[in-house]
Amino acid sequence: MTPESIIEIFGQALFLVVVLVAAIILPSLLVGLVVSVFQAATQINEQTLSFLPRLMATLLTIIILGPWVLQELMDISAFIFETISYLTR
Repeated sequence: MTPESIIEIFGQALFLVVVLVAAIILPSLLVGLVVSVFQAATQINEQTLSFLPRLMATLLTIIILGPWVLQELMDISAFIFETISYLTR
C-alpha cells in the first residue's frame, strides 16, 4: 500500500463527487439565473418566486439522473472495496 495509490483512489472519488454534485446543481443554477433575469426585467422583487422553479429543477434532475448517479456510486464503491483487498496485502 503506497501513498500514491491511496492518493489516486481518493482523487478519483473526489472527482466523481464533484461531477455528481455539478450534474445536480448546474440545472438549478441555470433556472435560478433565468428567473432572476425575469425578475429584474419585470421589476418583481419577490424572493419566494425563484424558490419553486429551482426546487422543481433540482427534483427533476435528481429523478432523471438518479439511476446514473447510483450506478456511478456503486461502481466506485466496488472499485474501492476491490482495491482495499489488493492494497492490504
